[in-house]
Amino acid sequence: MKDFRSETVGMLVAEQPLRASVFDRFGIDYCCGGKQSLVVACEQGGIAPDTVIAGLIASDAEVELDQAGENWLNASLTELVDHIQQTHHAYLKGELPRLELLAKKVARVHGVREPRLLKVESVFSALSTEILEHTAKEELIVFPFMRSLEHVAGKAKVPLAAVESAIDCLESEHNEAGSALMQLRELTDEYTPPENACASWQALLAGLAHLDKDLRVHVHKENSILFPLAIRTKALTFA
Repeated sequence: MKDFRSETVGMLVAEQPLRASVFDRFGIDYCCGGKQSLVVACEQGGIAPDTVIAGLIASDAEVELDQAGENWLNASLTELVDHIQQTHHAYLKGELPRLELLAKKVARVHGVREPRLLKVESVFSALSTEILEHTAKEELIVFPFMRSLEHVAGKAKVPLAAVESAIDCLESEHNEAGSALMQLRELTDEYTPPENACASWQALLAGLAHLDKDLRVHVHKENSILFPLAIRTKALTFA
């Protein structure tokens, strides 16, 4: 197992920028205070090193986890919506606010020299707001309805055309999010940090790249699996 204790927090983030989210969670400065060892940084913050190390190990495991082999085609509507809400929605609720703060910080410090960062902040802020509104709509209205479709009592309450119309609206919002991600890719040269990028800048780009990947998997599960299953299930009412 990697010896996290003796390495500096700056080097730990340099090796895997997504570890920055762990340090952010514990209030450890990996930018200006990046030369401190993990143990020293924890001592100054009054944090147990083992707690932070556990977070780093979990973060590394999540990055390495390849979910491409997961097959949700045989899952029920309830299993799908539970998975999406507990995995992708939970990730977005925790990660979007963190990335928005990072985007504001990086734009404030480096935006004059690199104006594209100001645009990154603007595009991401709008995307974050839209995504959180979208997920709230799903959790409060769409997902409960989809769960109800698996019970006879819930199938006939809403016409099939209304279900299809609601799904069209959700897919349109997915397309808007996809367009925003495309903008972010272009603005950041596919999330590639310049040679002079500070740790916060690198962490922002790494976080955006991970968000991009997760959101694309998330949208795929909804557009290609969940929504068609909901329509098929609802259509059985009229068979």
